[in-house]
Amino acid sequence: MKAMQKATNIDDVDKTMDEINEQTQNMKEIQNALANPIGYDFDEDELEAELEELEELELEEQILDTETTYHVPPVHVPQVNQPNRRPFNKNSKEEDEFATLEKEMAI
Repeated sequence: MKAMQKATNIDDVDKTMDEINEQTQNMKEIQNALANPIGYDFDEDELEAELEELEELELEEQILDTETTYHVPPVHVPQVNQPNRRPFNKNSKEEDEFATLEKEMAI
């Protein structure tokens, strides 16, 4: 320890401490400058009112949203054997001719 004390100069310690204090002061000034917003003047009441309005709109959208996300399973309808019948929607020959005639007249 005696050797360390002889090697240490009190002027060097003071100089180092002054540099540390100066750097600490500079960091505080930088932190204060960064903490203050530049060119922004916010009205807290106005921001709160806007937030409340947005929350109300979101709540209204949730309430009015009637789309359901429930999974509806497919319904299985068993097939029943029915006798072969002529399809109901098939037109007779006369009806086909009448439809063709109507198309020709429309042109």
